[in-house]
Amino acid sequence: MALLADHRILRTMQKHPAQMDARLQAALDAQDWAQLTRLCRQALRKNSSHLKAHRLLGFSLCQTGNIDLALQAFRQATALWPQDAELLINYANMLLTQGGHLDALPLLEKVVALRPDNSTCWAKLAQCCYSISLNQKGFDASQKALAYAKTVGEQLDALTQSAVHRRELGQVREAVQDCEKAIALAPQAAHSYTNALLFMLADPNSRASELQRIARVFGENFEGPLRDSWPKFEEKNRDPWRRLRIGVVSPDFRNHAVMYFAEGLLAGLDRQQFEVVAFYNYPVEDHVTTRVQCHADRFIKISGKTPQQQAQAIQDAEIDIVIDLAGHTGSNSLLALARKPAPVQLTTIGYPGTTGLAAIDWWLSDAVTDPADAARWYSERLYRLPTRWTCYRPMIRNPLWRYQPAYQVRPTPALTTGYITFGSCNNLGKLTDEVLTLWGRLLQAVPNSRLLIEGKNLGIEATANTYRAHCAAQGIDTDRLDLVALEINNQYLTYHRIDIALDPFPLVGGTTTNDLLWMGVPLVTLTGKTLGNRMGVGSLAHLGRHDWVARDQEDYLRIASTLASNVPALNTTRLGLRQEVEASVLMREDVFTKELGHALRNMWLHWLTQSAHPDWVPAQVDEQVRAMVAQTPPCAGPQEFLVGVAPGERIPLLEAYQRLQKLLDLAKENHKVAALPINADATLIGKRWTAVTELAERILCAKPHDPVALTVLAEIENAHGHLDFGRVYLQEALRSLGESEPAERLLERTRQYVKAAQDYLNEPHCALGASS
Repeated sequence: MALLADHRILRTMQKHPAQMDARLQAALDAQDWAQLTRLCRQALRKNSSHLKAHRLLGFSLCQTGNIDLALQAFRQATALWPQDAELLINYANMLLTQGGHLDALPLLEKVVALRPDNSTCWAKLAQCCYSISLNQKGFDASQKALAYAKTVGEQLDALTQSAVHRRELGQVREAVQDCEKAIALAPQAAHSYTNALLFMLADPNSRASELQRIARVFGENFEGPLRDSWPKFEEKNRDPWRRLRIGVVSPDFRNHAVMYFAEGLLAGLDRQQFEVVAFYNYPVEDHVTTRVQCHADRFIKISGKTPQQQAQAIQDAEIDIVIDLAGHTGSNSLLALARKPAPVQLTTIGYPGTTGLAAIDWWLSDAVTDPADAARWYSERLYRLPTRWTCYRPMIRNPLWRYQPAYQVRPTPALTTGYITFGSCNNLGKLTDEVLTLWGRLLQAVPNSRLLIEGKNLGIEATANTYRAHCAAQGIDTDRLDLVALEINNQYLTYHRIDIALDPFPLVGGTTTNDLLWMGVPLVTLTGKTLGNRMGVGSLAHLGRHDWVARDQEDYLRIASTLASNVPALNTTRLGLRQEVEASVLMREDVFTKELGHALRNMWLHWLTQSAHPDWVPAQVDEQVRAMVAQTPPCAGPQEFLVGVAPGERIPLLEAYQRLQKLLDLAKENHKVAALPINADATLIGKRWTAVTELAERILCAKPHDPVALTVLAEIENAHGHLDFGRVYLQEALRSLGESEPAERLLERTRQYVKAAQDYLNEPHCALGASS
């Protein structure tokens, strides 16, 4: 009967095309994607050039997740209607949602040529330009969008695009002003608050109190109406010592800076105590996403869902504790977490500041990065780990590259150049006029020294010339300035050219700081009053290098000049710095995940106590939790370390070793049978060698520096004549067999480092491993 009805509709529509258009529009308005797809196909069977059907078929297929079919439909449609702006923008918009910005760019350039006075078209072009770093082109498009905007929505989109491109072009204050205009224009647009908070971190004119105010307004606007409907969790199992289900929520389980700090957490949390469920809020996946799927016990996609649906997915998974890794950054899930889908919620890593949400209970911190009086800037309660608040792992895109010769620490370049090179590889938006002025003074103070700045688009001559002129206006001698284009393949390699790294301010380096310290480059940083100003302070303090922390700008000049004055000492420091970093809490994942486990258990006990005694003040709850912790039952036995060898498959390390050996034996036997050469070729020969390498990489992604996996990789490289690579793998394997410093001794040494840093900065001491 349904088929007959469809034929009757089709015959009717053949006689009355306008009725078909009306039915297509009705299905679109109703968001009935199955019906819309069916109607589009019916229309195209009768008339293969039906414009409205072509406009909507790809869109409809995309809404149901049929991405390949949608792309095919759009390609066919644009071949027939290459000048239809509505069709082109629908196609381009789908490509943008799937990360196809390069493919969308020519489509959108054609769209604005066809509709030069349409604000939405210019805003889409600006959006496309952002992800491919065409910031000047994107900013120009945003101004066109603003000029032609006729509605509040169009003004909002134009201001948003203007702000994000201004920030990338170094116009931080103007970017903040665009965000403030957007908030005043449309107070219920959540992304404007996120952009404002992000950009204010780098604005010297923005105070911590102002960031806190905007975060609290965000909370009041978006969380306030929801609080009365928060779940009560009355059916939740309240056993204090049971295995807890941890939901890690992020849009950044991909090639993103967050993963330099998240992968060790996902892989290393004690599975006797915790089950890890990853909630992914981004439409595009890559090889890093696949690794996350291996590390997590469960992997749930929530991208494209409404905040209510995302919250329901977390609640349906019966999560006990949510760890949010985004905060106020792009594609975050704060509107879902504002619905309180888990009894305990904390935020960390992604955004260095408060969310403004009462639904987020905790901010994971340490004793230095957040100063002693920092609690006043947070709506969350601080939990101060006895380690650093994050734990770094390098080479997230290519994990095995960390062992390759090209990425080993080299002598300081001044030994061969004859002069000191200061350098920065931070986002250019962080290099404010005040920063550049101070760096100009440093060049004057250190004769013959040079300044290297790496940044987006500096390989474009016009952009580089404009930036060079800007630096000159701030007092930098441009004859001593080296501008280097940011190239993804040069990550880490640029540090071989830098003797001393310079941290910007007030928003300091994050991932970049860890990268350069691991590469052996000393860092000079300026202390501040909030986490966004103190990430470098925290790293250096926990490393025992607080003497590289400046208390004011004059101190900054003194420290940098002193380091530059003794090249042999600088070289000695450089050659030993990676070993220091890897032995410290900055990179000891085993220590970090153990202390994070303690923190999660304490947070659970806090919730149990508070919910049982709602009238208790925090001090009473804390006292009860301390008493409970003192009665912690003994563990059942040592944790069996598990390795994620494939999405959804985690096996004991010993079993992974056995698989690895079997694959290696098969590859070696095949090599002999085929009489393949043992040298010259720069690539691995055969699928079996590739399989061995991939499994070894999986093991190392779960357990860095694993000696068995490293030894196997050495054997693989040697079998293919890559003796330099093999030698480095073997050296790393031998080094990993040495005994690591026991956790308690490392934590005691860290406490001494932290106290020394606080005394140096004349700051009050914070209790470690406790809430504040």
